[in-house]
Amino acid sequence: MTGNVVFLGFAVAGAEDFSIPASLVAIAAFLGGAFAGGRLGSSTGRHRGRFFVVAMLVQILLVGAALVVATTALDLDREPFQYALIVLFALAMGLQNATARRLGVPDLTTTVLTLTLTGLAADSTLAGGSSPRPGRRTIATVTMFLGAAVGAFLVFHVGVGTVLALALALLILNGIGAYGVSSSSAAWTAGG
Repeated sequence: MTGNVVFLGFAVAGAEDFSIPASLVAIAAFLGGAFAGGRLGSSTGRHRGRFFVVAMLVQILLVGAALVVATTALDLDREPFQYALIVLFALAMGLQNATARRLGVPDLTTTVLTLTLTGLAADSTLAGGSSPRPGRRTIATVTMFLGAAVGAFLVFHVGVGTVLALALALLILNGIGAYGVSSSSAAWTAGG
């Protein structure tokens, strides 16, 4: 959402190719998804595994709906289809961020890669820190880079539908994994 707030600022200042309505809709839908994620977390109790599986299911449905819009739209350049995709993705990202926040896995913030990179450098032994979890931080950074590179390659050389199908397939795999832990009694599932 950082980008949407910045894009909104550009649009308000009169920059071309930036849309006030699109940025506002994205921000509002993101907040709606985050709100829904917060309510979902509250309503599923303190069992993190159950919360995770329900959040994954909702995100799968939202991205699946976006795939349907992207593959059935006659012209993705038309505003109704663009706004449908904006709303579906922003809802999914809001939910994802609320889920990541509630699960609270250290150094795996989904949208604040800057904080992960800062921690990697600022907490390093060279900087006088104890260098906690450098592997996790590095893996998070490399994974985001690879996801962006693969996604961009597919958009430019294959098509948007392929990227959405891949994202949906990965979400489904994560959903299957989440279902596997939804009834677990492992220590990590106890909410804090």
